[in-house]
Amino acid sequence: MSKPSSSGMPRRAFLTNAATIASVTLLKPQTVFGATANTVLELGLIGCGGRGAWIADLFVKSGKYRLVACADYFSDRTGAVGQKFQVEPARRHTGLSGYKRLLDSKLDAVAIETPPYFHPAQASDAVAAGKHVFLAKPIAVDAPGCQVIAQAGRQATANKLVFLVDFQTRANEHFRKAVALVHQGAIGQLVLAEACYPWAGGGRGTPPATPEAQLRNWYYVLALSGDFIVEQSIHALDLATWVINADPISARGIGGHKVRPATSIYDHFAVQYRFPNDLVLSFTCIQSIPFVKDEIRARVFGSDGLIDLDYFGRVFLRGKEESIRVDVGDLYTSGAVANIHEFHRAVTAGDYTNPTVAPSVRSNLTAVLGREATYRRTELTLAELIAEGKKLEPNLSGLKS
Repeated sequence: MSKPSSSGMPRRAFLTNAATIASVTLLKPQTVFGATANTVLELGLIGCGGRGAWIADLFVKSGKYRLVACADYFSDRTGAVGQKFQVEPARRHTGLSGYKRLLDSKLDAVAIETPPYFHPAQASDAVAAGKHVFLAKPIAVDAPGCQVIAQAGRQATANKLVFLVDFQTRANEHFRKAVALVHQGAIGQLVLAEACYPWAGGGRGTPPATPEAQLRNWYYVLALSGDFIVEQSIHALDLATWVINADPISARGIGGHKVRPATSIYDHFAVQYRFPNDLVLSFTCIQSIPFVKDEIRARVFGSDGLIDLDYFGRVFLRGKEESIRVDVGDLYTSGAVANIHEFHRAVTAGDYTNPTVAPSVRSNLTAVLGREATYRRTELTLAELIAEGKKLEPNLSGLKS
């Protein structure tokens, strides 16, 4: 999930064109499964902040969805989204439990765009309610939350439901081809890996004082965001773990507050991960440094070549027999659009394999492992992280249900 901004827009994309949607015939939910590619799905939006409102626009503009319900803690957000997309007032739900009332209503699928802390419960409840799930990354802020998502994904498949996690790079055909070639041995045995995510943005703020204010501006609240290594820098770690195709064994890191206040989340991390076969991944991420180029990158060296992936630039692979060099541009919007179309295809085709869930759990656990190892200033194994079951809990006292 992207950090909400005071303007109500996501941090990178500002879409100003209004969409004109052709008149379509809506099918009842029970006719969706196995329906044709022309089926228009009834969608509920859970989380109506900056990215939620932005991605709702992409869903509707695709012509494949109709937004019929929305939920958010704040009534001004549900009001704005509801008015823009002509959602009936009775289907604009507020409060912490507003999403449950949305799930009780007649619709086919939900898009979950709330602060990451809420993702496990909301996604699991959506599957239990028989809804297809389109989930923003990160999937969770801690290891127990990751395990809840893993189980929800398995249950979705068992219940013949689609569950898609919205990582934009995984939707791109050139990234897919290059990574598949690595897995087929195109660059030989993996020797060393590195990944990074520097960003000039992110700000230098502190957590707001009250639970309600924290819920509205949650980025600097550890329990709601998971710190920026989980909330944002997971993009680079997802690239790296996708290529490596294995769980990390352990991590050790350093980081802290050099430009952000001590009461805020960290502003930099430097983590060394150890993978099977003595493969080391060196990872760095930093925010709020002026003039830094925004870069989400992973580079993996093999005995016969290398792969170099850049979210904002190119896909490069060079091996003994294979070579790829493709400029992909910025995937922020195009990747989300591709996932929106893939979600619709899977629902209407009855494809419940849900291939994005397991790799998303892997990269999310990798990010949490890096955070915890850095906080503790010691080597921490993935097995230890999972076994201890540490949960992050925000202060939600006094908030309306």
